[in-house]
Amino acid sequence: MKKFNIRKVLDGLTSSSSSAASLQSGNRENDMIQETLQSEHFQLCKTVRHGFPYQPSSMAFDPVQKILAIGTQSGALRLFGRAGVECFCQHESGSAVIQLEFLVNEGALVSALADDSIHLWNLRQKLPAVLHSLKFNRERITFCHLPFQSKWLYVGTERGNIHIVNVESFTLSGYVIMWNKAIELSSKTHPGPVVHISDNPMDEGKLLIGFECGIVVLWDLKSKKADYRYSYDEAIHSVAWHHEGKQFVCSHSDGTLTTWNIRAPAKPAQIITPHGKQPKDGKKPEPCKPILKVEYKTTRAGDPFMILCGGLSYDTVGRRACLTVMHGKSTAVLEMDYPIVDFLTLCETPYPNDFQEPYAVVVLLEKDLVLIDLAQIGYPIFENPYPLSIHESPVTCCEYFADCPAEVIPALYSVGSRQKRQGFSKKEWPISGGNWGQGTLSFSEMIITGHADGSIKFWDASALMLQVLYKLKTAKVFEKPRSKEEKSSTEIVDEDPFAIQILSWCPESRVLCVAGVSAHVIVYRFSKQEVTTEVVQLLEVRMQCELNEVESPECGGEQASAVSTPGTQSSPQTSLPQSHPSTSSNNSSDGLRDNVPCLKVRSSPLKQSAGYQVELLIQLVWVSGEPPQQITSLAVNSAYGLVAFGNGNGLAVIDYLQKTLLLNMSIAELYGSTDPHHRQPRSPRKTRQPSAGLCDGNDASAAPEEKCKSPTAKISRKINMIADQKDDARDNSFSRSRSSSVTSIDRESREVISSFYFCDSLSKKSETVAVPSLWVGTSLGSMLAIVLTVPSTPEQRMQQPLGVAFCGPVVRLKGGILRMAQLDASGTLLPHVYESWYEPNAPEEERERPQRRRPTSPPSSQENPDCQYAVVCSEKQAKVVAMPSQNCVYEHNITETSFVLRADVVTMTAGVGIACFCANGHIMTLSLPSLRPLLDVNYLPLTDMRIARTFCFSNQGQALYLTSPTEIQRITYIQETCDNLQEMLGELFTPVETPEAPNQGFFKGLFGGGAQSLDREDLFGEVSAGKASRSLAQHIPGPGGMEGMKGAASGVVGELARARIALDERGQKLGELEERTAAMMASADSFSKHAHDVMLKYKDKKWYQL
Repeated sequence: MKKFNIRKVLDGLTSSSSSAASLQSGNRENDMIQETLQSEHFQLCKTVRHGFPYQPSSMAFDPVQKILAIGTQSGALRLFGRAGVECFCQHESGSAVIQLEFLVNEGALVSALADDSIHLWNLRQKLPAVLHSLKFNRERITFCHLPFQSKWLYVGTERGNIHIVNVESFTLSGYVIMWNKAIELSSKTHPGPVVHISDNPMDEGKLLIGFECGIVVLWDLKSKKADYRYSYDEAIHSVAWHHEGKQFVCSHSDGTLTTWNIRAPAKPAQIITPHGKQPKDGKKPEPCKPILKVEYKTTRAGDPFMILCGGLSYDTVGRRACLTVMHGKSTAVLEMDYPIVDFLTLCETPYPNDFQEPYAVVVLLEKDLVLIDLAQIGYPIFENPYPLSIHESPVTCCEYFADCPAEVIPALYSVGSRQKRQGFSKKEWPISGGNWGQGTLSFSEMIITGHADGSIKFWDASALMLQVLYKLKTAKVFEKPRSKEEKSSTEIVDEDPFAIQILSWCPESRVLCVAGVSAHVIVYRFSKQEVTTEVVQLLEVRMQCELNEVESPECGGEQASAVSTPGTQSSPQTSLPQSHPSTSSNNSSDGLRDNVPCLKVRSSPLKQSAGYQVELLIQLVWVSGEPPQQITSLAVNSAYGLVAFGNGNGLAVIDYLQKTLLLNMSIAELYGSTDPHHRQPRSPRKTRQPSAGLCDGNDASAAPEEKCKSPTAKISRKINMIADQKDDARDNSFSRSRSSSVTSIDRESREVISSFYFCDSLSKKSETVAVPSLWVGTSLGSMLAIVLTVPSTPEQRMQQPLGVAFCGPVVRLKGGILRMAQLDASGTLLPHVYESWYEPNAPEEERERPQRRRPTSPPSSQENPDCQYAVVCSEKQAKVVAMPSQNCVYEHNITETSFVLRADVVTMTAGVGIACFCANGHIMTLSLPSLRPLLDVNYLPLTDMRIARTFCFSNQGQALYLTSPTEIQRITYIQETCDNLQEMLGELFTPVETPEAPNQGFFKGLFGGGAQSLDREDLFGEVSAGKASRSLAQHIPGPGGMEGMKGAASGVVGELARARIALDERGQKLGELEERTAAMMASADSFSKHAHDVMLKYKDKKWYQL
């Protein structure tokens, strides 16, 4: 364990610009600190991906293993088993997956991609890998078919040809079905791409081929010719067999279904238009939309099922996508929330030549996965156990909590279970394959997501799983306009006015605070009892400024870029707490909107179920015709009973216990006489902000305040404030320069409050005892301190006002401040102060109020007040500052060419450090307090604002981000979790016996008519079919095969592996040599015997008798 002596810190560090440290005065600051975190504790790897597969394109199901596979347009594969068994794979090319085919009960999957490649995946390992790939060079793949228990894959192409692939060796057979041999020789036109291939359920030697133009061919594989050809004048989309192999059904582009008897190719046995209006005069029904897919499934005890998607009438404009289930004489039309991508019917048997007995339909939608129970009346859906509803409303912010209190998750689950929908099927979820992982993590994890519709979801993320616990709808507090015409003119965003922008949650007290895009803040308390709130407690805050443009800062090299804050406002700053919306709804004499909030608060009583209930609503109001600025930082503290928030106009602190405004002031006033910036008059007024510009990647946390002696007192001040920021909220990239140089763009930067931290600290240089404080970070790199005077007893706290004292700037950094934290003398992270949870709706006499303040450091540290350290991390650098002397003891420049998007001070088993995610894709960790770099991995280049807005670190080496609009990617950056990952992951493949083949019956076996098998090896093998053209397709060994093993082997293990492979190959060659020798010996014996027979035959004959 390495020891760091702050007295010798200059000797221990290099003189490079990346890190520097300065010596401190004062005995306590020079104490020896032991650091336990080392670089070997860190390793970065992905753990698991949750959510709905983004932009799905195909689907397959293994009826024996009961595993579902979904392919996407970006080349991703998602495999689902029972709840908690999920797997993510990615094709290297990134091309769309057009079709998937399971090798049923073999633990393998074939994928066909839009780049005309097919791949064989091995599912028998926890992280599936590609065993073989085959890339077609001259033809485009349109359809694939793999018969049950066959190793020969049929591949149809755009040219109308069919090639056959051996899935064991992934080599092409020389057997090819050419389009011109399949169709009528008299046909003068090309039949189009192959859209369907299937073998006759009762005769594997008969292959049914569907061409796009409407021609279907029944091909005899043995005789290599067409038995029958069926022609229809509408394009074909899909074909389905009856299990007896005597009939098949085609779906067409005009909304019709044609049923054909295989021995009657002249005309269809039946033509129906399921959704067409039948004219009374017997004419042909009006054409409908194409039926994209049809499935024909039989039952032993009743009528068959015909299930199809599409085919609706053209006059149903605007109607949602439908799945039609035809059973006997009944037809059910099931509306879906999103367009249908694909569907599959789940059946009791994997054998195509037996009664299918369908029991469910899996419907893959563009943004959802639905399972329909076919066995119950009304076709109810199954309750989905997978966390696929992350994107129910777009995610706008995200927070990750590891090692949270054990009782929180059960409490949220208890109230959330009452929110579950009713009417689901009573049966178990049918996709039930795989097994859970054996390993587990010792700590609980939670994810909280904020959404565009104002909802907040709490997720249990423990043990690499994800389950929704509870959903909170914040929009219930407001009146919702019934139409766009009724929309209030005071709203500052065009869409999603209730969208969540920032979350602040205290797990111990369960107090939740959220900031929305309409400049509103809501404080929630958790209760197990239902209440009805007659009037929502409302506090309106007036924030404004007149002088707000930053010219050149005094420390030019330390000028930093600002957080994105769309819109501006100005004017003399005033703060006005108000308890009723009616008192603020007035206009100034010139007709400008003034003292009006952006959203109208609900006037009727609000019924609040058990769970999170509104404690206080805070709204920023319009000022002299100018809209309020969106909130850029937020923090809540239950020990002090305070909420702090800030924006480009300043900051405000609210006492949510007394429901009063404590502070409302500008950043310039926080600086006082030490303000390093020269501030210019404000920019011209803007009347409306752009729509839904959510804050960018900078994490935010809270805002400072000004003391109010009376809860209703009006405070008017003029402020020096900072520049109007150029609106880049709509810009989906970080192309703007974030360097420390002052460019013309940076001159327009508005200094905003970017982060907060509540703590008991030695904020003043004269302090000897840690006192309640609020640290404020700004986007121009300043950290300022405010000291709070909090009454000690609960009774005094509810009656006496809080005191405030300003300490001014503590330290300056390059770049906006992202995160602040506090260490004690030994370098241990001091936990935040909090109040434990209690039931807020319990009667006063029954209410047990816990101790409101928890000591934040051990008594030994309190006795030595000089031994605290402030950790401050910005977009560019990190500093450790000794308190109360405010001397910088360590400094590290994190990045020169990029900027940090997210930084968190995290606790791990081995110690405490800083974790950073940069815009250039690097993930870095630094030790504390010495700021030694421990990890630097180029992981994920920033591609859009979504990643910046949702990336977050958590304790115990965990992190996550939204990798797509519908999926959360979790990663770990510690070695221990990476080492145990294999144990924690679930298994997809489990040994299961394949069901017995259906009994043909005595008479079918005696007289024929049963299922006819085919020796495909004899037909498609190299001996009879020859070799395929080498230029047709290229074989590519996968990393999961032996060839990949050769390349991947390294070191001693690699040498052993190579030796073993060489022995295997040598043994194989020796075996082949032995076989050839045996064949030669047999041939010689045969020749010898034949010669002896000839000799005996002619032994006693004369020459003329020959």
